[in-house]
Amino acid sequence: MIGSRKSKKRRKRQRFFTMITTFFIILLIFTAGYSLFVYRSFQKTLDTVHEPLEDREISEKRTSQPVLEKKHPFSVLLLGVDERKNDKGRSDTIIVLAVNPDRNSVEMISIPRDTKTEMVGKGKEDKINHAYAFGGINMALQSVENLLDIPIDYYIKVNMEGFQDIVDAVGGIQVDNQLDFVYEGTHFKKGSLTLNGQDALKYSRMRKLDPRGDFGRQERQRKVIQGVIKKGASLSSLWKYQEIFYALGENVRTNLTFNEMKDIQKRYKDAAHNITQIEVKGTSQKMNGIYYFIVADDEKKRIRKLLRTQLDLENLAELREMDTSSHSFYGINLNEYSFQTR
Repeated sequence: MIGSRKSKKRRKRQRFFTMITTFFIILLIFTAGYSLFVYRSFQKTLDTVHEPLEDREISEKRTSQPVLEKKHPFSVLLLGVDERKNDKGRSDTIIVLAVNPDRNSVEMISIPRDTKTEMVGKGKEDKINHAYAFGGINMALQSVENLLDIPIDYYIKVNMEGFQDIVDAVGGIQVDNQLDFVYEGTHFKKGSLTLNGQDALKYSRMRKLDPRGDFGRQERQRKVIQGVIKKGASLSSLWKYQEIFYALGENVRTNLTFNEMKDIQKRYKDAAHNITQIEVKGTSQKMNGIYYFIVADDEKKRIRKLLRTQLDLENLAELREMDTSSHSFYGINLNEYSFQTR
């Protein structure tokens, strides 16, 4: 009798264990299938946002495109474009990221929108944010390359007017606000704020009430973008993927391919933990009734040196000077390697 009871209890435990195991297997299969579905949906979205540059395969400042599989340093231009109905808009947010996986670091520079520089292709100087209005992504990218004297390998353009759709799609975001202000009827108090799409757009647009002007606005825009990335990557946003992907498809454009994004996520993710911001120093000057942000030549040299070193362009240029005809040095093909400056 005792043995029979033990046997029954053991069978019950086994049935219970089998039931629980089966439940988790079914849940795992469902999750894997769901993840695959989301993955495929994300891939379709990236096909929509992918927009190659016209008449340009690589930058004129490079002899070959960085190979992400080999973990070459690369650069990205982030443009926040204020596009409205019947208006092409201007790139009010201009951020350049120089990524170096060997150093596990990212150098980030926010270029003030009023910076006076050459509009490459137009033959005149103007505010850097007008380049997009004059010649779209190509002129904006070439003008930034000319200003910083570095190649820009990739771009990501975000329509700031539609950015509120992205914020709403992830269910709102949280930011740590350092400035108490009222803008367009909304009071933004100091401290942690939860913002919906409309408020996030207001928060990122205000400039004149900030003592730091454009620099203050750039910082708030970065906080909003970081808030979206953090919320979008959370588990709670998984079930909203259709809304998120739709908002991204409507408001984001990039020349990065799906495979390139996968390579960056796989091989460069550690660099994202070490971001250093380069501050652009200059003076505000009024010319013909228009205010410009003027960057002195010495400041340009300082910034260019930092970015070129980060992208391993300084040593590469020095080595190439040793044999400009064959681009080789003691049998090494310099086009295939990145050299680090320590």
